[in-house]
Order: sequence, then structure tokens, then C-alpha cells
Amino acid sequence: MAKDFIPYNIQTFSEEKMLERSHDFAEWLSTRRTVRHFAKKPVPIEVIENIISAANTAPSGANLQPWTFCVVSDPTIKKEIREAAEKEEYENYKDRMSDEWLEDIDHLGTDHNKPFLEEASHLIVLMKQSHGYNKDGSRKRHYYVNESVGIACGMLLSAIHNAGLVAVTHTPSPMGFLKKILNRPRNEQPFLLIPVGFPADNVEVPNITRKSLREVMSCY
Repeated sequence: MAKDFIPYNIQTFSEEKMLERSHDFAEWLSTRRTVRHFAKKPVPIEVIENIISAANTAPSGANLQPWTFCVVSDPTIKKEIREAAEKEEYENYKDRMSDEWLEDIDHLGTDHNKPFLEEASHLIVLMKQSHGYNKDGSRKRHYYVNESVGIACGMLLSAIHNAGLVAVTHTPSPMGFLKKILNRPRNEQPFLLIPVGFPADNVEVPNITRKSLREVMSCY
């Protein structure tokens, strides 16, 4: 069977330049932080489109790109999402979370109140598609959906940071209310809710550290 391939060229670098670029990128990306307080300042939709275009380059099983990025800018819908999320989060903090879980997140200073869902310029609701559809309407299987969408999310967060914006990966559980509010099709399920915008003035973040390279890397 004939395959449709095209030439591919990528810029390569000397060992010295590779070390410099990889170091600088790691240092730059290490400045990314989760921010839960946003300035009420609009972000041009064109910026969000570019960010999603970058995330859309993520690799995926069979290149089927099993995702939909739902961008919510309407204040009325953001308010509805906040109210539904806070209802679920209240139940989580009250009854669903274990004592160990609550202890592990205590240093973050979070609770069921989520004002950032209204304050952020945009909410990006990342939907995963359990399957797709062929042109004749028949069901099209998707592969490695969670892995593919997770990679796209990582690239999305990097693109947000690159644009000089901040975000928080919010995971109210369960998230079925997002599908209902946004009237998404049967084959889509919410994966992540990501508020995006400018940081509030004098914003502060928890004083945390990340694991060292020795803790996360094993060489063989």
C-alpha cells in the first residue's frame, strides 16, 4: 500500500548550543506556576486561538486528535460554571475527600470557593472524545485518548506560559455539569477546566518546591 509521506527537516544544533537551549528552556519553564487569582483584564481571543493552535500540534493516537477545546468568555456562562463547580467542590471538601487528601492540599490554601472561574478572561474546557465519526456517520474508534489529551494539555499550559499569561488546572469532580452547560455531544467528556488570563496585581502563590532531577530521572 502506498503511503503519503513528505520530506521533513528540523533545525539541529551543535552540542554546545543544545546544552544552552535545553538549559534555558528548562529554566524558563520552571517559572511557570499555577495561579488562582486573576486580573479582570480581557485577553484577545486571537491569543487564545494561537495557544490552542499550539496545543493542537500535540501527537495523538493514529493522529486522530481526540479533543475539543471549548473556550468560554461569556460572563453568564462563566457564572453558571462557577456555581456548578462550587456545588461539587463543597461536597468534595465536606464528604468526598479523605483526611489524607485534605492534609496533602492544606498547604495550598484552597477550599470550595472558586472565584477564578469568573475572574479569568477565558475558561478553556478541554474535552476528550471517546470516539469520532466517519463521514457516513458511523462510529470511528479513537486510540490512547487519555494519553493524547494529556499531552495536548501539557503543550497548552506551556503555550499559555509562553504568551505571558497564567492558568490553573481545575478538576472539579464529577465534571458532568460542564458537558451539560456547554451542550457537548455524546462522544465528549470533560477532561480539564483551565481558567486563563492575566495574574492579579501583587498575586502570590504557595511557596513550594519541585522534585529534584535525581528524584524523577533514572538512567540505565
